[in-house]
Amino acid sequence: MNDNRDNVGADRSLTSRDHLKQISQSLKVKAVSEFKQFLVIFFYLWILFALFACHQSIVLAQHHVDYKPYGFAFVNAFVLAKVMLVAEKLNLGQKLRPRPLLFPILYKSIIFALILITFEVAEEVAVGLFKGKTITESIPNIGGGSLIGVVTVAIIISVSLIPFLFTVRWIE
Repeated sequence: MNDNRDNVGADRSLTSRDHLKQISQSLKVKAVSEFKQFLVIFFYLWILFALFACHQSIVLAQHHVDYKPYGFAFVNAFVLAKVMLVAEKLNLGQKLRPRPLLFPILYKSIIFALILITFEVAEEVAVGLFKGKTITESIPNIGGGSLIGVVTVAIIISVSLIPFLFTVRWIE
């Protein structure tokens, strides 16, 4: 009789260990999947931001201004890839999923563009504050500082994100 109790306890312990092992495996699979998604977003943003930096460098070189912020493209892509991954997990545009593919992609591209611009402003303000500037002095002149300039930058970023979002959605 005592042997049966020991076997039952051993079975429970084994089941508990198996359950923990399954949870651990599930977490590993999820972590690897999330990391792959992060890398895809990161590389796309890095290429995009590097191209924007090259363009800005070319435009400023025409006015004899030396500008080479290529390291910022890497750092911004890294940070914003994580932000986009979190935003994606919030299921933005989920209501639009049954609609034609164009609607959720346009919606997400606009939302992500606004998120990217917001984080750019936050980053510049944080750097400015670190350097001893006021918040007002630290706000960047996106698109030249005018409303039409900011809207133009938002449109450029939105359009730039469409191929990426289309590819991701199409693969799903």
